Amino acid sequence: MNRIKLRNQLGEFFNEDIGDGDLTSMALPQNQIKTAEIIAKEKGIFVGKEIITEGYSLLNPELKTEIDFEDGEIFEKGQKIATVVGPVDQILLGERVILNVIQRLSGIATMTYQVIKNLQDSSIRICDTRKTTPGLRMLEKYAVKCGGGYNHRTSLNHSILLKENHIEAYGGIKEAISAVKSKTGHIAKIEVEITNQKQLIEAIEEKPDVIMFDNYSPNDIQEQIQLVPSEIVTEASGGINYKNIVEFRGCGVDYISLGFLTHSITSIDFSMLVKGE
Repeated sequence: MNRIKLRNQLGEFFNEDIGDGDLTSMALPQNQIKTAEIIAKEKGIFVGKEIITEGYSLLNPELKTEIDFEDGEIFEKGQKIATVVGPVDQILLGERVILNVIQRLSGIATMTYQVIKNLQDSSIRICDTRKTTPGLRMLEKYAVKCGGGYNHRTSLNHSILLKENHIEAYGGIKEAISAVKSKTGHIAKIEVEITNQKQLIEAIEEKPDVIMFDNYSPNDIQEQIQLVPSEIVTEASGGINYKNIVEFRGCGVDYISLGFLTHSITSIDFSMLVKGE
């Protein structure tokens, strides 16, 4: 993870929440040292070690943090996730932002982990999409990896993905692949989305790097994937959810990409408690 980018993002998050100052905590003594603990209110996969350490370091270098879990580790309901020691007004200053971020990222990692466990097919890699929250892509894709998944392209300039609208705009699969090959170098990989066997055969003839079976049933994938040369990577996407993903077990694709890993998850609930004397 890019720490410079992370600190910049956390600075923006803090500025949004703090505004011109914390009116609730402004009367607290600035030298009052307290200990606060972050507690898990449900089971999940933790993501947020650097969020906590970098976040509190950014607010006040005097704040000391101790994290009990590494990113990607399973925690149980009621377990202590982290401890923060320092000026209590500064601890409270960052409480909401830090909890909000680690809750969402842990929710993404937990869902990714559950999907992989539900699929039970080690030959298929689960990956995310670009359906991320604007401004949070780096963090959300990191969370997918912490849950055991893989990242699809991170931006439009990462690789070429010819979807239905691109194919229509270019005038067909052959025309689309030919056009992008003429404009890009040899490093950029080309993926093409197909929706039927006719398109599959046309795509294979143009030798893209990846073929995506879009909104295919598992049975149709199993029938048509036999046509795909071994050097072409295969992917399934569209209409696949947490429940029906079990039907894709053994379908033969290399990857399944899932937008809901980042756009439709439930955050894991954490709370912060300041300890008394």
